[in-house]
Amino acid sequence: MLEIQKKLTNTFYAILALPATAMGFALSIQISALSWILSTKYHLDIHEVGLVWAAGPIAGILGQVIIGIISDNVWFLNGRRRPFILIGGILAALMLLALPNIDVISSSLGIDGILGIAIAVALTLDLAINISFNPTRSIIADVTPEGVERTKGYTWMQTISGTFGVLAYVIGAVWNNYALIYFGVFLVLGLSIFPTLFIEEPKELSKKEKNKTETKTSFTAILSYIEPLWGFLIYSIYAIAAKLFNIHFENYYAEIICFIITIVFILKVILQKSEKGNEGISSFKKVLAAHSFTWIGIQTMFVYMFAYVQFKVYGYDGSSKIPENISIEMGKVVTISFLIFNAVAAVLPVLVLEPLARKIGKTKTHFLSITSMAVSYALMLLFGLSPFVIYVIMALLGIGWASTISLPFAIMSQQIDQSRMGLFMGLFNLSVVLPQLVASFGIGQAINSASDKSLIFIISTISLSISALFWMMVKKD
Repeated sequence: MLEIQKKLTNTFYAILALPATAMGFALSIQISALSWILSTKYHLDIHEVGLVWAAGPIAGILGQVIIGIISDNVWFLNGRRRPFILIGGILAALMLLALPNIDVISSSLGIDGILGIAIAVALTLDLAINISFNPTRSIIADVTPEGVERTKGYTWMQTISGTFGVLAYVIGAVWNNYALIYFGVFLVLGLSIFPTLFIEEPKELSKKEKNKTETKTSFTAILSYIEPLWGFLIYSIYAIAAKLFNIHFENYYAEIICFIITIVFILKVILQKSEKGNEGISSFKKVLAAHSFTWIGIQTMFVYMFAYVQFKVYGYDGSSKIPENISIEMGKVVTISFLIFNAVAAVLPVLVLEPLARKIGKTKTHFLSITSMAVSYALMLLFGLSPFVIYVIMALLGIGWASTISLPFAIMSQQIDQSRMGLFMGLFNLSVVLPQLVASFGIGQAINSASDKSLIFIISTISLSISALFWMMVKKD
């Protein structure tokens, strides 16, 4: 073991953050370029773009849980998480390389239309990211003690990852998204492979503490752990089946029913008192409930921000072809927006969120951050009609984003059996990917049908407000 790891120096925290940074960079490319390239180069409609985005979360539903369970119980290449980081990094780099060449791949395979190939590439890319994201986050918990040092690990993860995310958007803004994609291929490959060689993993994970419930890994037990997500899960199965069998309903009865189911089970989890000896699992469920609504709002912005800028700022409703110079300009507005968004998120975790969390607690710090995000979405809805105003509001939104991708991991990891970190990190990811499917299917259909694309930020505002309310009810640390 290197001396920097023994002493848990800042240098070690920086190295420990690099594998997650690789996946974060790949995700930044996906957010910045995927909707843009599908809309402008391949001329897909909004609902088709949403379908492509849905492929990734579908992969994540199984990918992170399965990889989490496996990585808890294997030892290969002198690591438990290392093999999956390496495999995921290589796959992600290859799929990034494929992204601007979907038409070439389609024609070389003799396939008419590119939607199927686009879905396959997006699916493999997101599966690769999911394969790696779970181990890159789990390894931080594996090699840091619970408490302050672990919070430091996750805030450093977000600071390093966020800094590289800013670099991604700088490249896209200064040059273009094609330069960003090809640069990302080499960066993702390098940061996935080399840093893992300097991190020594413990061969034995610490067992559960006395106040933590024994962890079961049966199908019924796993379903019980994700009880607050049942409504999202039911809707995801329905939406996927409807797409596969081309079933269309004029009204939103299925969405309304699933929303009611979601609220019922979330309120059941949030309001019930923890049973003695089961406090950890109860708190874990409450974190899932609160985190899920955060991601409905955030994913809606990620996927449909381009449509909002296209409609509200430039006045194109999708019925006419957009000139190439205007298309590039719109792409840059979106890229600069996410650059600012991630720049704020890169600076805050170590400089602001970690010290504030030490003082008032992680949960309260995160609640305040999510509340600020809900307010900022409302401001976007009211005033986001020009690039400059959008940039200012995106800076405010970066406060909530900084917290969303750092503090919930620290909050969640202190609730559960440490020897099953991979499993619970995978289950925790379901509070991200299932809401993403809702954003891609149900919300995508609603936005596609809406004449006013302001609906995007109406949904985001409501979702983050609900999330903030639920975070108020999570047990304070």
